[in-house]
Amino acid sequence: MANKSKFIDYIDEALEKSKETALSRLFFTYQGIPYPITMCTSETFQALDTFEARSDDIVLASYPKCGSNWILHIISESIFADSKKKYEYPEFPVLECGDPEKYQRMKLLPSPRILATHLHYDKLPGSIFKNKAKILVIFRNPKDTAVSFFHFHNDVPDIPSYSSWDEFFRQFMKGQVSWGSYFDFAINWNKHLDDENVKFILYEDLKENLAAGIKQITEFFGFSLTGEQIQTISAQSTFQAMRAKSWETHGAVGPFLFRKGEVGDWKNLFTETQNQEMDEKFKERLAGTSLGAKLKYESYCQA
Repeated sequence: MANKSKFIDYIDEALEKSKETALSRLFFTYQGIPYPITMCTSETFQALDTFEARSDDIVLASYPKCGSNWILHIISESIFADSKKKYEYPEFPVLECGDPEKYQRMKLLPSPRILATHLHYDKLPGSIFKNKAKILVIFRNPKDTAVSFFHFHNDVPDIPSYSSWDEFFRQFMKGQVSWGSYFDFAINWNKHLDDENVKFILYEDLKENLAAGIKQITEFFGFSLTGEQIQTISAQSTFQAMRAKSWETHGAVGPFLFRKGEVGDWKNLFTETQNQEMDEKFKERLAGTSLGAKLKYESYCQA
């Protein structure tokens, strides 16, 4: 993958801030959604409104722990295969993270720019829609997402931990976690999955057939890749391959970002009561929606 020294510097800086941050003080709320003070500021959100998107920007939207680092890798490898240029990360790729001046610096970056985000559709800067940048939306089933999020908090040494899985689950269901409620995020994006320039992809489908998923992604973004190139990217993008290189690509946090990557890991933590609570929440919020069907909840979340 590309030289990620700036990427790693930003992560290290956020981890350093986390050392002195108690869980009770980790979040600030901006426009009704909690964000981590170690990665976001209200000043940066205000500056985000001035961000100037380009038509060839590559926007990757996901709720946290739904595979964004995986997709970032696939996209940067696709750019390299298509243009023979290594994708560099002069800025941390999550659009809403960093200092308010980053958007001015980003004007100088060559195209295409990769813009990852965990924001709701209606919180994105208007220039993304005005200039018709393409948006890939990645979703993962809510049970595995919750378990992965919990382990990220409780396994990474410098990030504030929860007292137990039960405590995290309560906060997750209330939406009192970084970037807020999974279900609010899902409902917000559900209205736009069939919009022009928006493509949906499911984490579990990528796990099942990575090469087919990469082909869909690269065609959506207009990369001209051969079948052989797609197979090469697929081999470099397996969970095992990415975990093996995670220290090099993501620094000290790498092995924790690529912990298991399994489908169905939720069965190791969910109690029967929690299972029922999540099933009810899904039914209440997403049953009968386009996204609800696309998530294949019965296949991946019914014991």
